[in-house]
Amino acid sequence: MKKIYFLLLIFTIYSCQKEPKNIKVSGPVFGTGYNIQFYSENGENYQKQFDSLFNVINQSLSTYIPDSDISKINNNEDVEVDEHFKRVFKKSKEVYRYTEGAFDPTIGNVVNAWNFGADANKFLTDSTTIDSLMKFVGLNKVGLKNSKIIKQKTSYLEFNAIAKGYGVDVIAEFLEHKNVKNYLVEIGGEIRVKGINFEKQSPWRVGLDEPRFDGKQSVFKALEIKDEAMATSGTYRKFKTDENGNRYAHIINTRTGYPTKTNILSVSVIAPDCMTADAYATAFQAMGIEKVENVLARQSHLKAYFIFENENQEIETLSLNGFPE
Repeated sequence: MKKIYFLLLIFTIYSCQKEPKNIKVSGPVFGTGYNIQFYSENGENYQKQFDSLFNVINQSLSTYIPDSDISKINNNEDVEVDEHFKRVFKKSKEVYRYTEGAFDPTIGNVVNAWNFGADANKFLTDSTTIDSLMKFVGLNKVGLKNSKIIKQKTSYLEFNAIAKGYGVDVIAEFLEHKNVKNYLVEIGGEIRVKGINFEKQSPWRVGLDEPRFDGKQSVFKALEIKDEAMATSGTYRKFKTDENGNRYAHIINTRTGYPTKTNILSVSVIAPDCMTADAYATAFQAMGIEKVENVLARQSHLKAYFIFENENQEIETLSLNGFPE
């Protein structure tokens, strides 16, 4: 009888264990969507945990939430920031230095003044407004001391150019903590992968969007990446044109406060983590190819890929630092 009971106990324990399987989950986040694919040894999909982590990040970093930490800081309230805020702030400082200010989370009020997205061809011509706002731009004017942000009252912080990438990293780190060895995490086009696509038993393949001005989407280039992250910044969806037909990027020149006139259609950056890739992709879009080459000469862990128009308005590409073909 004891033997039968023991066998039944083993059967019960075994039957309660979840079978390993390939998991795919998706949902809305950060004003866009997320897609996560991974091989789970225990069959758990962790979606509740993902959504919980996203909520915590939003409460720390989202300027769209009135009572978030960053909103309170912008309203000059006394706030002790969490580890998410500290990590993003410190990475922003690092990229700010290496790009000589081309990446600057204090430019947000100037971006808002230009009102990108509301009217694609409406230019703000009030230089007085821009000049007054630019007095408070500069991440070098903002500090972090004992979990508190030190800034001028009129300074405004916004991490939209790095937050999606950071969200990707948080989920990737969670999966690695759960001993997941094969995953792909994507938020709004920003991606981080590890291992292989277990379902297909092949390396992870990701696509670069074709620059199109008609609002449609198609793949320009597909490539394999392994144990790294990739982010893309493009100007072909959000831009303004002047009376002469010159196209200006939605990315603001942090030195002048005006939109960047550029022939660059998109920049993709591969880095060890996604918030690094996200931040540099934004900065590289505004810097121009020659300055980017100088940065990459000192940052061998970064790879970049440009899609741009030449003088004849023909599409050309440029791979730097061994970006995969």
